[in-house]
Amino acid sequence: MEDTQLVQEGRGRSAKKREAKAVEHLAQRLADLPEAELARLPQEPELAREIELVRATRGHSSRKRQIKHLAGVLRSRNDQREAIEAALESQSVSQRQDTLAFQHLEELRDRLCSIGTFDQALEEIRNSYPLIDHRRIARLARSVHENADKKAAREIFRQLRKAQEQS
Repeated sequence: MEDTQLVQEGRGRSAKKREAKAVEHLAQRLADLPEAELARLPQEPELAREIELVRATRGHSSRKRQIKHLAGVLRSRNDQREAIEAALESQSVSQRQDTLAFQHLEELRDRLCSIGTFDQALEEIRNSYPLIDHRRIARLARSVHENADKKAAREIFRQLRKAQEQS
């Protein structure tokens, strides 16, 4: 009865293994993060040393062993681990939003550079970015229509991005 209750509450052996694998995955993620992103994470000096040790280890087996050691350190510091997980989650949400905004600008530029959707896209730009030079954007788009001017298409994207950052 008690064993069944432990398993149902998620404290059985399989649940512990899943949790250990998740912490190990976090340790791997920390080891693979770019330096700039790693610097933005909340970390104690001892944890920072452990992460740097993993990053400096080159051999496959040695690195794997260091990652497991780092995972053990993370398990012993539950509050630190939760803070890092929260920071990583907020970074990934921010990155997703940036990616979606970038894709929206690309799609808007593509519609602007297509003769069939030019008018609708230009109207959307006027509504969304009132400070942008609409005449210049239209002139660049016409250059793309008439001459397949890739340089003009890149300039349209730059102007849209600049307008988005200003608003």
